[in-house]
Amino acid sequence: MPYYRATVAYDGTDFLGFQLQATGRTVQGALEAALLQLSGAETRVVGSGRTDAGVHAAGQVVGFRAEWRHDTNDLHRALNAVLPPDVAVVELDEAPEEWHPRFSAKWRHYRYTVRNASWRSPLARRHALHIAQPLRLDDLQAAARVFVGQHDFASFGRPMQDGTPGEPGTSTVRMIYRSGWRQEGECLLYDVIGNAFLRGMVRSLVGSMLSVGLGQMTVGQLRELLAARDRGLAAPPAAACGLCLMHVEYDVPQGSACKRTCEG
Repeated sequence: MPYYRATVAYDGTDFLGFQLQATGRTVQGALEAALLQLSGAETRVVGSGRTDAGVHAAGQVVGFRAEWRHDTNDLHRALNAVLPPDVAVVELDEAPEEWHPRFSAKWRHYRYTVRNASWRSPLARRHALHIAQPLRLDDLQAAARVFVGQHDFASFGRPMQDGTPGEPGTSTVRMIYRSGWRQEGECLLYDVIGNAFLRGMVRSLVGSMLSVGLGQMTVGQLRELLAARDRGLAAPPAAACGLCLMHVEYDVPQGSACKRTCEG
């Protein structure tokens, strides 16, 4: 059977996350149901990462084999015809046999959106965290720089514990290539690029940085929190609605490429 690589976008609001679960609606379940409908055979979809309940994606990457007698473009159109409205296949190509959607990935780009305005927006509530109190962008930027480089992020997440190649299943060490905030109108956008992320890590990073931006924590205290390697000391994680998996890259990370990805 052909081996396919797909880039998938979804609004995660009404999903219990990407990964298939015993009960409840998941993105993986929606994709596998669509492939079953088209091919008549059960198909396992493997993702590049496991976004949590309520987290969105513009560039989730998945791999799967499918019994399909027509060309790839026909499969692409057919999938989008039967998938629910909150999931879409953005790109679809055949993949080399040695490629794996998760283990072949070199870096991942997440974006978190905060709407910093006096009044909430009903139109933005599914895709941005609303904070009415003024946030200090300079302090957020200083906080974001703390995370650049290789660090032990045990204070901000837990490992997947499924044997990622090259590191123990219990490792909490990760490399962050880029971490920064910028403003677009009423929104503050946090972009982070890393080789991999712990479970809940980005939302936890954002939650602690927001404490800095609100004047509840200093940048020095954030450094101490990172060094402490104690999950219980971190601020509560930011809400899932503001987080989006933007891109998964399978080439070696380059500084200029990371910069263009964050600014795009």
